[in-house]
Amino acid sequence: MRFRIRVFSLLGFVGSCFAAAPAPLGRNVDLNRGESQNVTLSDSTVVNVRLIAASATKDSIRDAVRSAQATVEIDGRRATVECGEYHLPVTMGPVQIDCPVTGAVNANTDQDAWALEKDVRLRLWSAGSPLVAPGTFVYPIRQRLFATLTQATNEPTYVDGGESARRRKIYYHAGFDMGGAEGLVDVLAAADGIVICRGEEVVPKFRGNPAVGPEDNALVILDGRGWMHRYYHMQTIVPSVTVGSHVRMGQKVGVLGKEGGSGGWAHLHYDLKVVQPSGRWGTEDAYAYVWEAYRNEYHPDVIALARPHHLVVPGERVVLDGTRSWSAHGPIVRYDWTFTDGTRAEGPIIKRTYSRPGEYCETLKVTDAAGHTDYDFAIVLVNERPSPSGPERLPPTIHPAYFPTIDLKPGEPITFLVRSFRTTYGQETWDFGDRSATVKVKSDGNVEEHAKDGYQRTVHSYKKAGTYIVTVDRTNARGERAVGRLKVVIGSRL
Repeated sequence: MRFRIRVFSLLGFVGSCFAAAPAPLGRNVDLNRGESQNVTLSDSTVVNVRLIAASATKDSIRDAVRSAQATVEIDGRRATVECGEYHLPVTMGPVQIDCPVTGAVNANTDQDAWALEKDVRLRLWSAGSPLVAPGTFVYPIRQRLFATLTQATNEPTYVDGGESARRRKIYYHAGFDMGGAEGLVDVLAAADGIVICRGEEVVPKFRGNPAVGPEDNALVILDGRGWMHRYYHMQTIVPSVTVGSHVRMGQKVGVLGKEGGSGGWAHLHYDLKVVQPSGRWGTEDAYAYVWEAYRNEYHPDVIALARPHHLVVPGERVVLDGTRSWSAHGPIVRYDWTFTDGTRAEGPIIKRTYSRPGEYCETLKVTDAAGHTDYDFAIVLVNERPSPSGPERLPPTIHPAYFPTIDLKPGEPITFLVRSFRTTYGQETWDFGDRSATVKVKSDGNVEEHAKDGYQRTVHSYKKAGTYIVTVDRTNARGERAVGRLKVVIGSRL
């Protein structure tokens, strides 16, 4: 009863502005091993869900969870569901189900983002149902999906060089970080709602609520479902978007930046907070909602997906996995990999080892049954195995971005930005993939996280339509190389 009263109170708070508040279509269930619950879905179907087992795989360097699984039984049907990290809901009989988080991430972190007090959290929707009510949620950023680096649910943070073995407490990302071009990319309201936080200013009703998280250049919007939409690290917030003001879905609310606790890389941290089955505010995994909104708005034919990133030591095996890729036109029939060392391989899953430290960026090309193609990139961080007593020597990392990313035309100037991390030695070298001359720049190495000129900019244009794979790299004083790549499509909407 406490949970229901709290939710209805929130809906009343926004009801004066948005009377026809949409109801969430999914149902969240927290379970311990061996526990079962009857769940009433949005179409009034009742299913019984039981947690059979939960497991996790950790890396050899930081003891961080790299994958997790939940074995569940729905009305007698049993299946294993992968947890977070770019996994989408799967259909099991009368339901769609996913597993946003398991208790494994609570073992070596000082975060309590999820308000999970049991072994596993599951989400269930009716089979064939949209994940969010149509017309109530949009893609919250004006750029291509996977335009540059991202950090997904349960992925240990890495872009700013955070994968250090000295950091034994792991910061697992609990939202969806979307990298982009600093100061150029518009941030949009994902839903209708009321602004309950802007920077350090908070609506009195929510002061002291740990889910609000006031911070410089942060924005929190409460929608009619009772979902808090949280936007962090924006360079600017639109002046008219003030505490207590109403915003409409798709309205521009700010511009992407690297303010606050960004680690120095330019991105939008977008997440959702809702009252969870524990009765506390916790993260509602936004990735599947963002994915669905992007598909509905931009209608891509195929989306290649080679993420999340990997962390290994020299000689340790890496499994590169392209099976999360998606096509609107039937199965993906071909997976082609091009590696940083120039070698190639074919297949959805590839196993490799690396002999020396560095940041590698491996290219995946997928082709579907209708002949549509797309590209994505797998980041592999190779660190020396840490010495118990000696200094930790870490390779550099790199973040490239570009703008605009959609509706590009031949001859149109494109702004490319890059920032390296963990080195001030050397320069970045751009290869724009069109046989033009390489361009050298020198970013600051993230010496000052919020430096206005931390990213170095250059402008390039393409003479012909086509898809171009852009490469930028930087080498530190020990000869360890960080490589970043971008896909730039000229002459096509996507």
